[in-house]
Amino acid sequence: MRTKLSKKTLLAAAGLAALWASPVYAQDEGGSDTDPPASGISVSGNAAVTSDYRFRGVAQSGGDFAIQGGIDVSHDSGFYIGTWGSSINFAGGTEIDIYGGWSGEVTSGLELDVGLLYYFYPDAGGVGGGATDFFEPYASLSGTVGPVETTVGLAYSWSGQSALANQDNLYIHTDVGVGIPGTPVTLNGHIGFSKGDSFLATLQGADDSYIDWAIGADLVITENLTAGIKYTDTDDSPSQNDFTDSAIIFTLGVEF
Repeated sequence: MRTKLSKKTLLAAAGLAALWASPVYAQDEGGSDTDPPASGISVSGNAAVTSDYRFRGVAQSGGDFAIQGGIDVSHDSGFYIGTWGSSINFAGGTEIDIYGGWSGEVTSGLELDVGLLYYFYPDAGGVGGGATDFFEPYASLSGTVGPVETTVGLAYSWSGQSALANQDNLYIHTDVGVGIPGTPVTLNGHIGFSKGDSFLATLQGADDSYIDWAIGADLVITENLTAGIKYTDTDDSPSQNDFTDSAIIFTLGVEF
């Protein structure tokens, strides 16, 4: 999951596939896996290798492989903090995302996730005049009906941040995951709309207003290991080779 939003979508899809493939996982070990730790705090991690790191349809690794990973700390009250990083081909070669927020059920079958994310480039070395880091609040609503999980969300970065060319930046997205009954496979789809001069998009040649979309599938290999494939594209015109053009992306991820 690049960022809190996309990472959460990937894990939800993997969870749907695992549910349909092996509905008894939660009972395989002694005790109740639903009982929270005595402290109410849990720690989880993730790592992945992907053939092309795309953020909102725009390549951040120049069409090359990227190594990614993160750690999340959550409380049973719903509050969480976390960090996630990836190799990239600009701004010094490293991206670190730091985020915190709250996630929980607001009504039966509907989960709200709200938080604040900070994009940090520790080795930027003055790229873009040093104006590479910025903050982005986000919010999403997720619901599940049978094998289908749907998430609708938005992320907004306010003007006054140099990395955004001193303009507002808005991203609206919808993600759908459908677990195939009796199999470890989840089909998923995504569509998003970006408006504003985000440093992450314009540095790579994308328009300041564009749509991105993706379709793909995730395969649960083991309880912790997931493989994914997706086709992604944008309506950026003209598309930039290895940046906003169409691509087929392979990802292998592990949770621990």
